[in-house]
Amino acid sequence: WIGILVLYAVHKGQFNCPGGGLLHSYLLVLLILLAFIICVLSALVYISMQGTISNPGPRKPLPKLLYTRLLLYLPEFIWAVLGAVWVSDSSVHCEKTVINIIMVTVIASWVIIIFTVIGVLIVFDPLGGKKTFYFVDGVNRNLESSQSGQLLYNMKNTATRVWEKRIRLLCCCIVQDDDHRVAFTSIAELFRNYFSDTDLVPSDIAAGLTLLHQEQDKMESCLKEPEEVLCHSPSSPVTDDLDIELENAAHYMLFAAAAYGWPYYIYTNPFTALCKLSGDCCGNRPTDSDITGSDRHNFHFGSILKITGLQYRDFIHISFHNKIYEIPFFVALDHKKEAIVVAVRGTLSFEDVLTDLSADCEDLTLEDVLETGFVHKGITQAANYIYRKLINDGILNQAFAIAPEYKLMIVGHSLGGGTASILAIMLTFPTLRCYAFSPPGGLLSKSLADYTKHFIVSVIVGKDLVARLSMPNMEDLKRRIVRIVANCNRPKYQILLRGCWYEVFGGDPDDFPTELDGRNQAALTRPLLAEESLMVQRSPSYSALEDESHLNSPPQYPRLYLPGKIIHIVEESSSRRLCSSDIKYTARWSNERVFSSILISPKMVTDHMPDVVLKALNSLSQEHGSCLPCRTQ
Repeated sequence: WIGILVLYAVHKGQFNCPGGGLLHSYLLVLLILLAFIICVLSALVYISMQGTISNPGPRKPLPKLLYTRLLLYLPEFIWAVLGAVWVSDSSVHCEKTVINIIMVTVIASWVIIIFTVIGVLIVFDPLGGKKTFYFVDGVNRNLESSQSGQLLYNMKNTATRVWEKRIRLLCCCIVQDDDHRVAFTSIAELFRNYFSDTDLVPSDIAAGLTLLHQEQDKMESCLKEPEEVLCHSPSSPVTDDLDIELENAAHYMLFAAAAYGWPYYIYTNPFTALCKLSGDCCGNRPTDSDITGSDRHNFHFGSILKITGLQYRDFIHISFHNKIYEIPFFVALDHKKEAIVVAVRGTLSFEDVLTDLSADCEDLTLEDVLETGFVHKGITQAANYIYRKLINDGILNQAFAIAPEYKLMIVGHSLGGGTASILAIMLTFPTLRCYAFSPPGGLLSKSLADYTKHFIVSVIVGKDLVARLSMPNMEDLKRRIVRIVANCNRPKYQILLRGCWYEVFGGDPDDFPTELDGRNQAALTRPLLAEESLMVQRSPSYSALEDESHLNSPPQYPRLYLPGKIIHIVEESSSRRLCSSDIKYTARWSNERVFSSILISPKMVTDHMPDVVLKALNSLSQEHGSCLPCRTQ
């Protein structure tokens, strides 16, 4: 508006030309129209800042303002069309500068209209009115009646279709087959189940996360409870076992990272990687029988060679084939540790994300070993794919024919770590070992997790989100967000502004007063009135999370655990310099209870990255190596 006003003031005397009157009218009316829109938007902003998240009373005029803004779209659209017609009219003979100014104004108007429409389509929830009508206005309805049951069934189907359309839109660039359609429906039902019982918008969630982070930091600054300290103490009395496992983990993490191929190599060597790959890879092209899938310019294989330090002759099989439930892997001979290594790649594509999100549970039975256990469906199907390749295609037989005395080692990071763990359960080799780096938390049932402690080691760094990611933990996070957001008596914009400042510049956690202050713990076992207003439906998962035992899980989401024995690496101290940082890590044996809740932190994502895991393991391995002479002495 200011730009148009300045242009109009500067060029208002240059419209005395054929057709100039139309252009003059266009600018003048557009200025008046935009002034009305700005006034409405300013009122929207001001009213939105009133009250708190759970106290919408001061925001009562908001719907009327929204409808007013919606009505203003009609003249705005019509005027943008007329402007485009008038500026392109051949009968207009004004100065080129004036025509160009009007052209820029028309283009800017259309850009604003298009982006606003896209924003509305993304944000608008077509189920909002139905959820409110059914679960709030219809609280006293008889849910057993056929009419209510049919209404609920239709609403669930509509919600599933809405989520399915969103997922299809996000994955529009990939070729879709029957597996994709089944996965889309499964993931849509998962999202529908998770979001169906809350009335939260994205900014509510952002405010809740920043409040939880500050509350968590305040709790961490206090002394730990005795039970919490016990959870972090080593479960093995032999410290040397941990040192040996850390040394092995640092070695095999190279293979897990190498499975990512050239994206990882370029990410960790941004200035030299392309030159090295372009110069060295062309002469190392394997034959077609050794490699599956596309590897244009041989960048993937060249990166694997660079990262692992192996020779071409050490590789038995390499697969870059990637579809949903079918992820890349390679099999190589590790002469240093005398092992046949199966390295599985983590999440790197849309197909991998769909595999991750196919989080339904399915049965896994081990004959003569264990009763039926539950596993993550998508990751289990990926493990089945690699199992068929290794066994049915004779890849492992070929490897053991070359090195019969070598042990079998299966490794992977993230999705690859989860797939490696389930693959290790399926394979029955006496010398088999598995290292799962940052595997997903919701992977195995308790019986399977206990069974794998003999041959699987999981390595988790810091506050890694993925290692704590399971449906019960997500339900718990939702409950904590609803509780803390509903009872904070500050406006949302204050929470978000203070949260942004805290995340960027640090400082002391803000002590936002809440309606929780002064309440005893017994009173908190019942949901507060404000909290109930944000829960449009009391789901079984919500009531289950109120139990005293945190590990009790909702019946619809069986609690799944990390595989094997768990090594937890935490940042002990860090000294930051101008261009680098020196971080000191400490490692300890841990258990699944430590990962039974999602921790909010800026490092919850970075702690999951393969380069951070490798750096932490190398640091601990070098520290152990430097201490060996001291111990001997």
